[in-house]
Amino acid sequence: MSASVPQPPHATPAVYGVESNDPDSRLIDRSAVPPQDLDEIGALMAALGALRESEDKLSEASLAYMKLGRTDMRALHFLIVSENQGTVATPGAIAAHLRITTPSTTKLLDRLERGGHITRSIHPSDRRAFAITITPETREAAFRTVGAQQAKRFHAAARLTSDERAVVTRFLHDMATEIDVSGEEWARAGQ
Repeated sequence: MSASVPQPPHATPAVYGVESNDPDSRLIDRSAVPPQDLDEIGALMAALGALRESEDKLSEASLAYMKLGRTDMRALHFLIVSENQGTVATPGAIAAHLRITTPSTTKLLDRLERGGHITRSIHPSDRRAFAITITPETREAAFRTVGAQQAKRFHAAARLTSDERAVVTRFLHDMATEIDVSGEEWARAGQ
């Protein structure tokens, strides 16, 4: 990877350094980890933190611009992808994608329809079901703003070599697996 990639102004390595977060090694035994490796790991964690901050700011700006909530935006994104793939989006498919209940899906669709963001029509092959589509105006607004900003991620990935992309992909999947809470009892306590 190129060393000339600019660092985001909000990358704060000290906040993400293992020694700052675990000075007594209660969480991580780092006795065999050289100081340079600890510094590099801290820089990597800071880069992930900067990415999260950028994603949060983008999300907040898009929610404010579109005047919608996170679930609303996720539903609209699902509708755009469904349309791009030539599939008919149904309330059940939206509920499954968002992992929300049928009543919550109905409220969501009512809200989006009132706001002029979606339309409901009879499903083309199942007369008992509805087909949900995003309105052209909302699709265009999402495309010009959030979509255009999110698409810039492509350039960062395109600057990597094939081998670098494989390493980053493996690392991100590995990290997602490491921090997955689905098997943690404490994470289910609030459900």
